[in-house]
Amino acid sequence: MKIQYKDKEIEVQEGKTIQEVLSEEIKASEYAVVGAIFNNEYENLNYEIHEDGKVELIDISSKEGSKIYRRTMVYILAKAFEKLYPNNKMNVNYQLTNSMFCDVEKLEVTEEMAHNLTEEMRRIVREDLPIKQIVMNREEATEFYKKYDTSKGRLQLDLEGNEKIYMYECDGYYNYCYGTIANRTGIAKIFEIVKYENGLLMRYPSSDKPLQLPKLIQTKKLAWALNEYEDIHRILDMDRVYKINKAIEEDRIKDLIMLDEALHEKKIANIADEIAKNREVKMILIAGPSSSGKTTFAQRLGLQLRINKLRPVTISVDNYFVERKDTPRDENGNYDFECIEAIDMNLFNEHLTKLLDGEEVEMPEFDFHEGTKRYKGKKLKLGKEDVLVIEGIHCLNDKLTSSIPKNQKYKIYISALTVLNMDRYNRISTTDTRLVRRMVRDHKFRGYSAKHTIANWNMVNNGEEKNIFPFQEEANSIFNTSLIYELNVLKGIAMPLLEAITKEEREYAEARRMIDMLKYFKEIPEEYVPTNSLLKEFIGGGDFEY
Repeated sequence: MKIQYKDKEIEVQEGKTIQEVLSEEIKASEYAVVGAIFNNEYENLNYEIHEDGKVELIDISSKEGSKIYRRTMVYILAKAFEKLYPNNKMNVNYQLTNSMFCDVEKLEVTEEMAHNLTEEMRRIVREDLPIKQIVMNREEATEFYKKYDTSKGRLQLDLEGNEKIYMYECDGYYNYCYGTIANRTGIAKIFEIVKYENGLLMRYPSSDKPLQLPKLIQTKKLAWALNEYEDIHRILDMDRVYKINKAIEEDRIKDLIMLDEALHEKKIANIADEIAKNREVKMILIAGPSSSGKTTFAQRLGLQLRINKLRPVTISVDNYFVERKDTPRDENGNYDFECIEAIDMNLFNEHLTKLLDGEEVEMPEFDFHEGTKRYKGKKLKLGKEDVLVIEGIHCLNDKLTSSIPKNQKYKIYISALTVLNMDRYNRISTTDTRLVRRMVRDHKFRGYSAKHTIANWNMVNNGEEKNIFPFQEEANSIFNTSLIYELNVLKGIAMPLLEAITKEEREYAEARRMIDMLKYFKEIPEEYVPTNSLLKEFIGGGDFEY
C-alpha cells in the first residue's frame, strides 16, 4: 500500500496499523496522539491499512482530539468504578465546562470515593494498557449479552440489519464508546476526579491548553438547569435512546411529545411570571449559542408576557454595528463581526437610556451591503406597560448595556442542553444536537449544504466559547430548549444531507460520525411536531414568523 502523510509518500505492508507505520511521528509529537483521519474517516491508531490513502494524526490540541481524550477518560473511569464498586451503577450525565458530571445510583458519593477512583485510574494510566477493538457477529454478540447481562453497546444489536457488533476490551474489561477512543490508557495522564454536589466531576484539559487542567469554574445555575431536566425525564423514564425507540414502537410517542412540549410551555410561563412580579425590570436580554431556538423562545415568551399585561418591544442589536471602517479585524485580518467591539455600544446605550426615560428615539437600520447605519424615519417610544426584549450573542455581557442599572435588566440564557444518553456511559453532546438542528435549518431555509454547515461549525463554536459561554452564569434564568424526541424527527431530514457528503471531501469524517449516531434513532414523522413547537424553527411549518 502507499499512504500520504503530510508531504511524503510512504510504502506500507498491507495490514500494518497506523500506530506501526507512523510510530516515530507519534513519539515525536508535541502533544499526545490519540487517533487519526484515514481517507477522511476518524480511526483508532490500531486501524489496519488495506488500501492506499491519506493519513492525518489527531492529537489532543485539536477539538476532535479533545473529544477522543474525553471518551477515553470515560472508558477508564468506568473500568475503575466497576472494579471498585461492582454492585453499583454510575451514569455519565452531562458536560460542565471541561468536566463531565457523573452520579452513582443508590450509593452516597463521598470524598473517599473520589480519592479511590483517582488512584485506580492513575494505576490504569500508569500501566499503559492496550485498548483493543473486538468485532462480533450477531450470534456471538447475542451470547455475549447473555453472558454479561449488560446494556453496553446494546443499541448495535438492536439495530436491524447490523451484522458487526463492536466492543472495546482492556485487561478483561468490556465496554463500548459511540465514537473513536485511544488505543492505550497511557495517553490520559491529565485528569482529576472530585466530589461535586451529589455526584462526581471528571475533569480534563481543554484543546487550547491540553497540558494543564483549567481552573474549576462553578457553574451552579447551568448544573441546576441540567439536573432539573434530568430529573423530569427520569420520572418520565425517558433518559435513554432505546426507551424513546420503544415508545415509538408501542405507539406511545404522541403522549411523550405532548408532555415534553408542556414542560417547555410551563417553564416559559414561569419565566414570564417571574419577570412580571419584578416591576423594576424594563429590559429582557436573551443570549444563547447557535441553533438554540432563540427566535421561537422570544416569541413564545412574548405571548406569556402579554398574558401578564406586559407588551414586549423588540430591538435588534444587529442594527447597531459600527461603521464598516471601524469594524475590528481578527488575527487573520478579516472583519470580526462577532466581537463586542463590533457593536456601536455608545449609540446603543444612548438609545436604551432615552427609551427607558420615556423619550422617543429614531431607530437605525444597518445596511450590511454598504456597512453603515441608515435612518428611515422609524421611531420608537415606550409605553407604560412596554418592556424591551433584546436578543444577541453579547446580551449576557454587562458591557453591552453598561448604562442600564442591573435591577432593570433580566437576563436569560438558552441552549439545547441535551439530557438524552445512548447508555449509562455514552452521552449525546449538546453541541451535536445543535449541529443537527443547524444543518436542517441551513438546508431548508438558507440553501446551504450539510458540507457547508460542518465546514463552518468550528468557527461558530469558537465565537460561542469566547462571547457566550463565559457569561452564562450571569443569567437570571436558564431555559433548556432541548426536546427529548427531536433527534428522532430531525434524523429523516439530516441523514440524506449527511450521506450526500462524499468520502473525497474533508467534511466526510464528521458526517460519518453524525450518521453513526443518528442511525440508532427510530424516525418520528414531522407532522407529529406541534405547530407552536420550538422545533418548527428548524423544520418549518410552525405558527411563528422568522
